[in-house]
Amino acid sequence: MWSAVAGSWAEYADDTDARHAPETAAMLAATAPVPGDHVLELAAGAGGLGLEVADLVAPGGRVVISDVAVEMTAAARARAGTREAVEVRTLDIESIAEPDSSYDVVLCRHGLQFAVDPSAASREIARVLRPGGRLAASVWGPAAANPWLSVVMEAVQSVLGRPVPPPGIPGPFALSQAGHLAGLLEAAGLARVAVSEISEPLTAADFDGWWTWTTRLAGPLTKILSSLDEQATTAIRERARASLADRVTEHGYHLPGLALVVSARRP
Repeated sequence: MWSAVAGSWAEYADDTDARHAPETAAMLAATAPVPGDHVLELAAGAGGLGLEVADLVAPGGRVVISDVAVEMTAAARARAGTREAVEVRTLDIESIAEPDSSYDVVLCRHGLQFAVDPSAASREIARVLRPGGRLAASVWGPAAANPWLSVVMEAVQSVLGRPVPPPGIPGPFALSQAGHLAGLLEAAGLARVAVSEISEPLTAADFDGWWTWTTRLAGPLTKILSSLDEQATTAIRERARASLADRVTEHGYHLPGLALVVSARRP
């Protein structure tokens, strides 16, 4: 599912990093990477967050940028170029093939929500952190606070008459409740858990710009839409367009977005 959209993630990498700048700033403030730190970025996609951290841990530090999809790691590797402080690896967030207590900082931007077993992922994060190590992760808040994405998911569900994402596949709002998110990390043995809200609206010049961004980057949606005929796809587009009618301004679309940033430490 994610391998199929890796090309789009590479194409939109700079735009994605720009949009996520507010939560990136919050994550870095919470973990405060310093020269010499060893940092792991999980579910990194095209790796923009890890590349930004690389400048903060030099000299003497290193950043491992990882994703479970080989195609995503290829995109991150291309962006990293020859930077000596950066390594790119294929790692599964639910079974991290790294030694115990090996990282000062773990970062995960919009990846934990897609873990099939987020409890296992949280335990693995706690395991690879050194005592005193810091975690920061971001997920999307509730669907109602993120119409930039929920509108198209609701349109797909309405037209097809089945849940989106399908049963057994974690969706973007799987960890959208702050209490649930914090509880996962506390149950994994992490301490000083705190959750903050970050506003991240999405702007688009027109409907096609929004549609392209959303449907090319959202793995579960891309998989569903690619399997439909033209009539079904058109019906979904038009339903989504109608749902966004009151969001149109003279400058295009301005759609609210809300992310949750959770931080914690290993005792």
